[in-house]
Amino acid sequence: MSSIFVFHKRERMQSNLSVLSSNVTSIPYDHRKWNGEGAMSLVPLVMAVAGWYVVVFAKAWSKKRSRLPPGPSGIPVFGNLPFLDRNLHHHLTQLAQTYGPIMKLRLGRRLCVVVNSPSIAKELLRDHDATVSNHDVPSSALVLPNGLHGLAWAPHGQQWRTLRRLAVGGLLSNASLEPKRALRSCQIGQMVRRVHDQADAGSPLQVRELIYSTLYNVVTGMLWGGVLKEEGMSEVAKEFRQVVEDIQGTFGRLNLSDFFPFLAPFDLQGLEHQRKKLSERLHQILDSIINKRLQMNKRSNQAQEDGDFLQLLLRTMHTGETAIPLTMDHVKGLLLDLVMAGMDTTTCTIEWVMSELMNKPEVMKSAQEELDQVVGTNSLVEETHLSKLPYLNAIVKETLRLRPAGPIMLPRTPSETCTAGGYTVPKGCRILVNLWGMQRDPEAWDEPSEFRPERFLNSEKRDFSGNDFHFFPFGTGRRICPGAPLADRMIMYALATLLHMFNWRLPEGTKLDLTEKFGMVMKKAEPLVVVPSRRLSNRDLYASIL
Repeated sequence: MSSIFVFHKRERMQSNLSVLSSNVTSIPYDHRKWNGEGAMSLVPLVMAVAGWYVVVFAKAWSKKRSRLPPGPSGIPVFGNLPFLDRNLHHHLTQLAQTYGPIMKLRLGRRLCVVVNSPSIAKELLRDHDATVSNHDVPSSALVLPNGLHGLAWAPHGQQWRTLRRLAVGGLLSNASLEPKRALRSCQIGQMVRRVHDQADAGSPLQVRELIYSTLYNVVTGMLWGGVLKEEGMSEVAKEFRQVVEDIQGTFGRLNLSDFFPFLAPFDLQGLEHQRKKLSERLHQILDSIINKRLQMNKRSNQAQEDGDFLQLLLRTMHTGETAIPLTMDHVKGLLLDLVMAGMDTTTCTIEWVMSELMNKPEVMKSAQEELDQVVGTNSLVEETHLSKLPYLNAIVKETLRLRPAGPIMLPRTPSETCTAGGYTVPKGCRILVNLWGMQRDPEAWDEPSEFRPERFLNSEKRDFSGNDFHFFPFGTGRRICPGAPLADRMIMYALATLLHMFNWRLPEGTKLDLTEKFGMVMKKAEPLVVVPSRRLSNRDLYASIL
């Protein structure tokens, strides 16, 4: 781009000089008005004008280049792509020590602006919130059923506002979560039964699988729970889960088409073919779930007012109460977004909390003592207890600070050129916000790499509102995660129950591994496997769940 700029500037300067020269030489010579000295006096003028053009061109060219943030040198065609570390969040944090809080990378044909500073993030994501409110859509999202008709990847506008309003008002706000309290309690009870069986057998269990299964049942129960009670739908639910897991697995793989769009038609890695097959099957499953709900409505002759979220969407689509016409594409896109966003991130956060507690037994003991004081040893944890557990809440926040589910926020792309930190952020570039690095800023946190939940005690400002740019694990601004209330509630509820009712240890002969695996969701490189045992002496308490 800079070479084209130089070429055109040089060509324009030469053209202007040619015109000036032709104008000068075309002046008719009149010996009565001009003499040799007068002709020679034009030379300094021509030189001065030419020099002025050179200075203006040089300044413009230098200014154009200097406006972009600094960054490491790359190689032709590939840019910095071959030099990136597998754990990108670590790599970007290290590069920031050399190139500063905002820098540029060339990834293939894409210019990326990387933000590593809370102050730059505040300037960009708050001051230019409207300008950078669109996500940079990866090729993987375009393959999903109705990907751009959902909430995650839809451009900022009326459609996105309508879908967000439906999701928050009908499912994700604290007010809409209350009617589904019995569902969450039931699924937590089933989780306890599974752990109890493993405890009796003295067998290890994988935390990730345990939590994922629990959350899947909670989320799908809230979305279309009534449908699952119909004959034959349990098998559909199992297949849906498997397809969703397979699609999420493809998201973590680097796709060359995102960096070299001209390669997309060739699908060199076969990813598009794989995703299209999964997408077609996902379409069919969603169609069967929606059709089953429509059949149920027809049998009852009316839509139940207290139904699940799918019921609400279909009713809204029928009545036309939204700012834009709600279509079946919107319904499918929104349902899929809520499933995919609501499980993987929360599952990984709970697994990281348990891992940190296994690494710090004294912190686990303090959390259990708090539970004994608030809940008691003869009662089960209820959602009403959660607001009275400040230490457990601090443990969750400290985990989200050290191990944010999304180490790099979903990429943004500015709709107009803007500035941040004194540098230009060009329209259409990809903005990468290194949340992992910013939440370990040594200027904001003492011993930032240490797991210390106490730092969040008596700190009301450290919340999930997105106003603190040293701690915003759920994002900020217009695109802040709307599912934060549900995630916070489920994380606290599951952890409080597991820590209250069971003790935990590593299997004999194993060591705890806290290695991170980078992806859209940051998982543990190795799943956490632990052995539970009963903690409370009141056997009737366990029997009441079993």
